[in-house]
Amino acid sequence: MKCQDKFVEIYKKAPEGLAFCPYRICPIGAHSDHNLGKITGLAIDKGIHIAFSPKQNGVVELCSLQFDKRAQWHIAEVPRQKQDDWADYLRGATLQLATQYPLRRGLSGVIEGSLPIGGLSSSAAVVLVYLKALCEVNDIKPAAQQLIMMSVRAENDYVGVSSGKLDQSCEMYSKKDHLLYLDTRDDTYELIPAHPQMKPYKIAIFFSGVERTLAGSKFNMRVDELRSAAYALAAYAGMEYGKFQETNMRDIPREVYEQYRDRLPETWRRRAEHWMTEFERVEQGAEAWRRGDIETYGRLSFESGHSSIYNWETGSPELKTLYDIMTHTDGIYGGRFSGAGFKGCCMSLIDPAFEESIVEKVTTEYLKAFPQLEGKYMVKICKSADGLII
Repeated sequence: MKCQDKFVEIYKKAPEGLAFCPYRICPIGAHSDHNLGKITGLAIDKGIHIAFSPKQNGVVELCSLQFDKRAQWHIAEVPRQKQDDWADYLRGATLQLATQYPLRRGLSGVIEGSLPIGGLSSSAAVVLVYLKALCEVNDIKPAAQQLIMMSVRAENDYVGVSSGKLDQSCEMYSKKDHLLYLDTRDDTYELIPAHPQMKPYKIAIFFSGVERTLAGSKFNMRVDELRSAAYALAAYAGMEYGKFQETNMRDIPREVYEQYRDRLPETWRRRAEHWMTEFERVEQGAEAWRRGDIETYGRLSFESGHSSIYNWETGSPELKTLYDIMTHTDGIYGGRFSGAGFKGCCMSLIDPAFEESIVEKVTTEYLKAFPQLEGKYMVKICKSADGLII
Protein backbone atom coordinates (compact mmCIF):
# COMPACT_ATOMS: atom_id res chain seq x y z
CA MET A 1 0.00 0.00 0.00
CA LYS A 2 1.17 3.53 -0.77
CA CYS A 3 0.15 4.66 2.71
CA GLN A 4 2.58 2.17 4.24
CA ASP A 5 5.40 3.42 2.02
CA LYS A 6 4.60 7.03 2.88
CA PHE A 7 4.54 6.19 6.59
CA VAL A 8 8.03 4.70 6.35
CA GLU A 9 9.21 7.74 4.40
CA ILE A 10 7.94 10.14 7.08
CA TYR A 11 8.67 8.22 10.29
CA LYS A 12 11.63 6.03 9.20
CA LYS A 13 9.95 2.91 10.54
CA ALA A 14 7.14 0.56 9.58
CA PRO A 15 3.62 1.29 10.88
CA GLU A 16 2.39 -0.92 13.70
CA GLY A 17 -1.11 -1.19 12.30
CA LEU A 18 -3.06 -1.11 9.02
CA ALA A 19 -6.86 -0.73 8.85
CA PHE A 20 -9.32 -0.67 5.95
CA CYS A 21 -12.92 0.48 5.53
CA PRO A 22 -14.79 -0.07 2.25
CA TYR A 23 -16.76 2.49 0.30
CA ARG A 24 -20.47 1.86 -0.23
CA ILE A 25 -23.16 2.13 -2.87
CA CYS A 26 -26.89 2.56 -2.26
CA PRO A 27 -28.77 1.46 -5.40
CA ILE A 28 -32.17 2.08 -3.75
CA GLY A 29 -32.91 4.10 -0.62
CA ALA A 30 -31.24 7.43 -1.37
CA HIS A 31 -32.17 10.66 0.42
CA SER A 32 -34.30 8.89 3.03
CA ASP A 33 -32.17 7.82 6.00
CA HIS A 34 -32.11 11.30 7.54
CA ASN A 35 -35.90 10.95 7.94
CA LEU A 36 -35.77 7.37 9.25
CA GLY A 37 -36.40 5.57 5.98
CA LYS A 38 -35.28 2.15 4.80
CA ILE A 39 -32.26 1.54 2.59
CA THR A 40 -30.54 -1.15 0.58
CA GLY A 41 -26.80 -1.07 0.05
CA LEU A 42 -23.56 -2.87 -0.67
CA ALA A 43 -19.98 -2.32 0.38
CA ILE A 44 -17.45 -2.50 -2.46
CA ASP A 45 -13.90 -3.80 -2.65
CA LYS A 46 -12.39 -0.30 -2.74
CA GLY A 47 -12.07 2.06 0.18
CA ILE A 48 -9.88 3.87 2.71
CA HIS A 49 -6.67 2.50 4.27
CA ILE A 50 -4.80 3.97 7.20
CA ALA A 51 -1.27 2.97 8.20
CA PHE A 52 -0.69 3.97 11.82
CA SER A 53 1.29 3.68 15.03
CA PRO A 54 0.43 4.84 18.56
CA LYS A 55 1.82 8.08 19.98
CA GLN A 56 2.24 7.91 23.73
CA ASN A 57 2.13 11.71 24.13
CA GLY A 58 -1.53 11.89 23.06
CA VAL A 59 -0.91 13.75 19.81
CA VAL A 60 -2.85 12.81 16.70
CA GLU A 61 -0.78 13.47 13.59
CA LEU A 62 -2.31 12.64 10.21
CA CYS A 63 -1.56 13.12 6.56
CA SER A 64 -3.56 12.05 3.54
CA LEU A 65 -2.34 11.01 0.12
CA GLN A 66 -5.30 12.95 -1.32
CA PHE A 67 -4.66 16.27 0.45
CA ASP A 68 -1.54 18.39 0.98
CA LYS A 69 -2.00 19.75 4.49
CA ARG A 70 -0.92 17.64 7.49
CA ALA A 71 -3.32 17.78 10.46
CA GLN A 72 -2.37 17.65 14.14
CA TRP A 73 -4.13 17.97 17.50
CA HIS A 74 -3.99 16.52 21.01
CA ILE A 75 -6.65 14.05 22.12
CA ALA A 76 -7.39 16.24 25.16
CA GLU A 77 -7.37 19.55 23.27
CA VAL A 78 -9.37 19.02 20.08
CA PRO A 79 -10.60 22.33 18.62
CA ARG A 80 -14.28 22.71 19.45
CA GLN A 81 -14.98 24.42 16.13
CA LYS A 82 -14.25 22.94 12.75
CA GLN A 83 -11.10 24.16 11.02
CA ASP A 84 -12.51 23.94 7.48
CA ASP A 85 -10.08 21.36 6.18
CA TRP A 86 -10.15 17.68 5.26
CA ALA A 87 -9.48 16.53 8.84
CA ASP A 88 -12.59 18.11 10.40
CA TYR A 89 -14.43 14.79 10.22
CA LEU A 90 -11.64 13.19 12.23
CA ARG A 91 -11.49 15.95 14.83
CA GLY A 92 -15.22 15.50 15.32
CA ALA A 93 -14.74 11.73 15.60
CA THR A 94 -12.05 12.20 18.25
CA LEU A 95 -14.41 14.32 20.31
CA GLN A 96 -17.18 11.73 19.98
CA LEU A 97 -14.94 8.86 21.07
CA ALA A 98 -13.61 10.88 24.01
CA THR A 99 -17.14 11.42 25.34
CA GLN A 100 -17.56 7.65 25.78
CA TYR A 101 -14.08 6.32 26.52
CA PRO A 102 -10.90 7.65 28.18
CA LEU A 103 -8.23 8.30 25.56
CA ARG A 104 -4.61 7.89 26.63
CA ARG A 105 -2.75 7.63 23.33
CA GLY A 106 -2.80 9.48 20.06
CA LEU A 107 -1.52 8.13 16.78
CA SER A 108 0.51 8.98 13.74
CA GLY A 109 -1.18 7.91 10.55
CA VAL A 110 -1.18 8.09 6.77
CA ILE A 111 -4.54 7.84 5.01
CA GLU A 112 -5.06 6.57 1.47
CA GLY A 113 -8.23 6.49 -0.59
CA SER A 114 -8.34 4.04 -3.48
CA LEU A 115 -10.89 5.99 -5.58
CA PRO A 116 -11.60 9.69 -6.25
CA ILE A 117 -13.63 11.62 -3.68
CA GLY A 118 -17.33 12.07 -4.31
CA GLY A 119 -20.38 9.82 -4.11
CA LEU A 120 -19.08 6.67 -2.41
CA SER A 121 -19.15 8.05 1.13
CA SER A 122 -15.43 8.48 1.54
CA SER A 123 -16.15 10.80 4.49
CA ALA A 124 -17.91 8.05 6.44
CA ALA A 125 -15.25 5.51 5.46
CA VAL A 126 -12.37 7.70 6.61
CA VAL A 127 -14.09 8.42 9.93
CA LEU A 128 -14.79 4.75 10.58
CA VAL A 129 -11.29 3.58 9.68
CA TYR A 130 -9.76 6.36 11.79
CA LEU A 131 -11.98 5.45 14.74
CA LYS A 132 -10.94 1.84 14.38
CA ALA A 133 -7.27 2.84 14.51
CA LEU A 134 -7.74 5.21 17.44
CA CYS A 135 -9.68 2.53 19.32
CA GLU A 136 -6.95 0.00 18.64
CA VAL A 137 -4.13 2.13 20.03
CA ASN A 138 -6.24 2.85 23.13
CA ASP A 139 -7.35 -0.77 23.66
CA ILE A 140 -11.02 0.19 23.17
CA LYS A 141 -13.53 -2.28 21.77
CA PRO A 142 -16.79 -0.47 20.95
CA ALA A 143 -19.81 -2.17 19.39
CA ALA A 144 -20.52 -1.63 15.71
CA GLN A 145 -23.56 0.54 16.47
CA GLN A 146 -21.46 2.77 18.72
CA LEU A 147 -18.97 3.40 15.91
CA ILE A 148 -21.80 4.15 13.49
CA MET A 149 -23.39 6.72 15.77
CA MET A 150 -20.07 8.36 16.69
CA SER A 151 -19.35 8.75 13.00
CA VAL A 152 -22.83 10.18 12.29
CA ARG A 153 -22.54 12.69 15.13
CA ALA A 154 -19.12 13.78 13.93
CA GLU A 155 -20.70 14.68 10.56
CA ASN A 156 -23.89 16.20 12.01
CA ASP A 157 -22.58 18.07 15.04
CA TYR A 158 -19.02 18.98 14.11
CA VAL A 159 -18.90 19.25 10.31
CA GLY A 160 -22.49 20.40 9.95
CA VAL A 161 -23.83 17.90 7.40
CA SER A 162 -27.42 16.76 8.05
CA SER A 163 -26.75 13.17 7.01
CA GLY A 164 -28.34 10.00 8.33
CA LYS A 165 -26.65 6.67 9.01
CA LEU A 166 -26.98 5.01 5.61
CA ASP A 167 -23.31 5.38 4.73
CA GLN A 168 -21.86 4.18 8.01
CA SER A 169 -24.30 1.27 8.25
CA CYS A 170 -23.45 0.01 4.77
CA GLU A 171 -19.74 0.30 5.44
CA MET A 172 -20.04 -1.45 8.79
CA TYR A 173 -22.65 -4.20 8.33
CA SER A 174 -22.25 -5.26 4.70
CA LYS A 175 -21.25 -8.79 3.72
CA LYS A 176 -19.81 -9.92 0.40
CA ASP A 177 -22.48 -11.13 -2.06
CA HIS A 178 -25.29 -10.00 0.26
CA LEU A 179 -27.62 -7.01 0.05
CA LEU A 180 -27.94 -4.95 3.23
CA TYR A 181 -31.62 -4.18 3.94
CA LEU A 182 -31.75 -1.71 6.83
CA ASP A 183 -34.48 0.15 8.66
CA THR A 184 -32.85 3.33 9.97
CA ARG A 185 -35.68 3.94 12.44
CA ASP A 186 -34.77 1.05 14.71
CA ASP A 187 -31.47 -0.14 13.13
CA THR A 188 -32.82 -3.60 12.41
CA TYR A 189 -31.24 -5.09 9.33
CA GLU A 190 -31.06 -8.17 7.17
CA LEU A 191 -28.27 -9.40 4.93
CA ILE A 192 -30.03 -10.96 1.94
CA PRO A 193 -27.78 -13.40 0.06
CA ALA A 194 -27.62 -13.38 -3.71
CA HIS A 195 -30.10 -16.01 -4.88
CA PRO A 196 -28.46 -19.09 -6.44
CA GLN A 197 -30.37 -18.40 -9.66
CA MET A 198 -29.56 -14.66 -9.77
CA LYS A 199 -27.77 -13.53 -12.89
CA PRO A 200 -24.12 -12.52 -12.27
CA TYR A 201 -23.35 -8.89 -11.58
CA LYS A 202 -20.51 -6.46 -11.03
CA ILE A 203 -20.56 -2.85 -9.87
CA ALA A 204 -19.47 -0.14 -12.30
CA ILE A 205 -18.48 3.24 -10.89
CA PHE A 206 -18.44 6.12 -13.39
CA PHE A 207 -16.59 9.14 -12.01
CA SER A 208 -17.81 12.37 -13.56
CA GLY A 209 -14.45 14.07 -13.04
CA VAL A 210 -16.07 16.67 -10.78
CA GLU A 211 -15.63 16.36 -7.02
CA ARG A 212 -17.96 17.65 -4.35
CA THR A 213 -18.37 18.30 -0.62
CA LEU A 214 -21.72 17.90 1.14
CA ALA A 215 -21.39 20.81 3.53
CA GLY A 216 -20.96 23.22 0.65
CA SER A 217 -23.82 21.83 -1.40
CA LYS A 218 -27.62 22.06 -1.18
CA PHE A 219 -27.77 18.78 0.75
CA ASN A 220 -28.82 20.36 4.05
CA MET A 221 -31.47 22.48 2.33
CA ARG A 222 -33.11 19.41 0.79
CA VAL A 223 -33.28 17.73 4.20
CA ASP A 224 -34.89 20.84 5.73
CA GLU A 225 -37.44 21.00 2.90
CA LEU A 226 -38.44 17.39 3.50
CA ARG A 227 -38.71 17.92 7.24
CA SER A 228 -40.81 21.03 6.61
CA ALA A 229 -43.20 18.94 4.53
CA ALA A 230 -43.50 16.38 7.32
CA TYR A 231 -44.09 19.13 9.89
CA ALA A 232 -46.81 20.75 7.77
CA LEU A 233 -48.53 17.44 7.00
CA ALA A 234 -48.64 16.59 10.70
CA ALA A 235 -50.23 19.96 11.42
CA TYR A 236 -52.81 19.65 8.62
CA ALA A 237 -53.83 16.20 9.88
CA GLY A 238 -54.07 17.28 13.52
CA MET A 239 -51.27 14.92 14.52
CA GLU A 240 -49.13 15.61 17.55
CA TYR A 241 -45.76 17.10 16.75
CA GLY A 242 -42.85 18.52 18.69
CA LYS A 243 -39.59 20.15 17.73
CA PHE A 244 -38.88 20.68 14.06
CA GLN A 245 -35.62 18.71 14.11
CA GLU A 246 -37.41 15.76 15.73
CA THR A 247 -40.04 15.55 12.99
CA ASN A 248 -39.53 12.90 10.31
CA MET A 249 -41.39 11.87 7.20
CA ARG A 250 -41.44 8.33 8.61
CA ASP A 251 -43.99 9.63 11.14
CA ILE A 252 -46.44 10.58 8.37
CA PRO A 253 -48.81 7.82 7.17
CA ARG A 254 -49.12 7.45 3.41
CA GLU A 255 -52.85 8.28 3.57
CA VAL A 256 -52.11 11.57 5.36
CA TYR A 257 -49.65 12.49 2.63
CA GLU A 258 -52.20 11.64 -0.08
CA GLN A 259 -54.91 13.70 1.62
CA TYR A 260 -52.91 16.85 2.25
CA ARG A 261 -50.04 16.87 -0.23
CA ASP A 262 -51.72 19.40 -2.53
CA ARG A 263 -51.62 21.95 0.29
CA LEU A 264 -47.82 21.79 0.40
CA PRO A 265 -45.60 24.23 -1.46
CA GLU A 266 -44.58 22.51 -4.68
CA THR A 267 -40.96 22.18 -3.61
CA TRP A 268 -41.88 20.52 -0.34
CA ARG A 269 -44.37 18.22 -2.10
CA ARG A 270 -41.69 16.96 -4.47
CA ARG A 271 -39.32 16.21 -1.59
CA ALA A 272 -42.07 14.26 0.17
CA GLU A 273 -43.00 12.45 -3.05
CA HIS A 274 -39.45 11.25 -3.41
CA TRP A 275 -39.30 10.02 0.16
CA MET A 276 -42.64 8.19 0.01
CA THR A 277 -41.95 6.47 -3.29
CA GLU A 278 -38.35 5.65 -2.35
CA PHE A 279 -39.59 3.91 0.80
CA GLU A 280 -41.79 1.72 -1.38
CA ARG A 281 -38.99 1.09 -3.89
CA VAL A 282 -36.72 -0.14 -1.11
CA GLU A 283 -39.29 -2.67 0.08
CA GLN A 284 -39.93 -3.85 -3.48
CA GLY A 285 -36.22 -3.97 -4.22
CA ALA A 286 -35.42 -6.11 -1.18
CA GLU A 287 -38.03 -8.64 -2.25
CA ALA A 288 -36.74 -8.64 -5.84
CA TRP A 289 -33.21 -9.35 -4.59
CA ARG A 290 -34.52 -12.07 -2.31
CA ARG A 291 -36.04 -13.94 -5.24
CA GLY A 292 -32.99 -13.36 -7.46
CA ASP A 293 -34.66 -10.87 -9.79
CA ILE A 294 -31.79 -8.48 -10.44
CA GLU A 295 -33.56 -7.02 -13.49
CA THR A 296 -36.42 -5.72 -11.30
CA TYR A 297 -34.00 -4.55 -8.64
CA GLY A 298 -32.05 -2.69 -11.33
CA ARG A 299 -35.19 -1.11 -12.79
CA LEU A 300 -36.12 0.17 -9.33
CA SER A 301 -32.64 1.66 -9.01
CA PHE A 302 -33.14 3.51 -12.29
CA GLU A 303 -36.51 4.77 -10.95
CA SER A 304 -34.75 5.92 -7.77
CA GLY A 305 -32.33 7.91 -9.91
CA HIS A 306 -35.18 9.49 -11.87
CA SER A 307 -37.00 10.53 -8.68
CA SER A 308 -33.78 11.94 -7.23
CA ILE A 309 -33.39 14.15 -10.29
CA TYR A 310 -37.00 15.33 -10.68
CA ASN A 311 -38.44 15.17 -7.14
CA TRP A 312 -35.42 15.54 -4.88
CA GLU A 313 -33.93 17.86 -7.53
CA THR A 314 -30.30 16.98 -7.27
CA GLY A 315 -27.85 15.96 -9.93
CA SER A 316 -25.27 18.07 -11.67
CA PRO A 317 -25.37 18.29 -15.50
CA GLU A 318 -22.52 15.79 -15.59
CA LEU A 319 -24.27 13.23 -13.40
CA LYS A 320 -27.59 13.64 -15.17
CA THR A 321 -25.82 12.95 -18.44
CA LEU A 322 -24.15 9.83 -17.04
CA TYR A 323 -27.48 8.63 -15.67
CA ASP A 324 -29.19 9.16 -19.03
CA ILE A 325 -26.44 7.28 -20.87
CA MET A 326 -26.71 4.37 -18.43
CA THR A 327 -30.46 4.05 -18.98
CA HIS A 328 -29.97 3.19 -22.65
CA THR A 329 -26.83 1.06 -22.40
CA ASP A 330 -27.20 -2.70 -22.93
CA GLY A 331 -26.00 -4.83 -20.04
CA ILE A 332 -26.73 -2.32 -17.26
CA TYR A 333 -29.39 -3.71 -14.94
CA GLY A 334 -29.88 -0.37 -13.22
CA GLY A 335 -28.17 2.48 -11.46
CA ARG A 336 -28.25 6.09 -10.33
CA PHE A 337 -25.88 8.82 -9.22
CA SER A 338 -24.20 7.92 -5.97
CA GLY A 339 -24.27 10.04 -2.84
CA ALA A 340 -25.81 13.50 -2.66
CA GLY A 341 -25.82 13.86 -6.44
CA PHE A 342 -24.42 17.35 -6.82
CA LYS A 343 -21.11 16.13 -8.20
CA GLY A 344 -19.16 12.88 -7.81
CA CYS A 345 -20.09 9.65 -9.56
CA CYS A 346 -22.79 7.30 -10.81
CA MET A 347 -22.97 3.62 -9.89
CA SER A 348 -24.58 0.78 -11.78
CA LEU A 349 -25.12 -2.94 -11.48
CA ILE A 350 -23.96 -4.54 -14.71
CA ASP A 351 -23.92 -7.91 -16.45
CA PRO A 352 -20.20 -8.88 -16.53
CA ALA A 353 -20.66 -10.25 -20.06
CA PHE A 354 -21.20 -6.66 -21.25
CA GLU A 355 -18.42 -5.05 -19.21
CA GLU A 356 -16.19 -4.05 -22.13
CA SER A 357 -19.00 -2.66 -24.29
CA ILE A 358 -20.51 -0.78 -21.33
CA VAL A 359 -17.24 0.95 -20.49
CA GLU A 360 -16.66 1.88 -24.13
CA LYS A 361 -20.19 3.20 -24.77
CA VAL A 362 -20.57 5.21 -21.57
CA THR A 363 -17.08 6.68 -21.88
CA THR A 364 -17.50 7.65 -25.52
CA GLU A 365 -20.88 9.32 -25.04
CA TYR A 366 -19.93 11.08 -21.81
CA LEU A 367 -16.69 12.55 -23.13
CA LYS A 368 -18.49 13.63 -26.28
CA ALA A 369 -20.76 15.71 -24.02
CA PHE A 370 -17.93 16.89 -21.71
CA PRO A 371 -14.63 16.73 -23.63
CA GLN A 372 -12.97 19.02 -21.08
CA LEU A 373 -13.20 16.24 -18.49
CA GLU A 374 -11.02 13.80 -20.39
CA GLY A 375 -8.25 12.72 -18.04
CA LYS A 376 -10.44 13.38 -14.99
CA TYR A 377 -13.35 11.09 -15.86
CA MET A 378 -12.72 7.42 -15.10
CA VAL A 379 -14.46 4.06 -14.76
CA LYS A 380 -13.81 1.43 -12.09
CA ILE A 381 -15.32 -2.04 -12.03
CA CYS A 382 -15.81 -3.36 -8.49
CA LYS A 383 -17.28 -6.28 -6.61
CA SER A 384 -19.27 -6.45 -3.39
CA ALA A 385 -17.26 -6.77 -0.19
CA ASP A 386 -17.42 -7.26 3.56
CA GLY A 387 -17.88 -4.23 5.78
CA LEU A 388 -15.46 -2.92 8.39
CA ILE A 389 -14.16 -5.68 10.62
CA ILE A 390 -13.87 -4.70 14.29
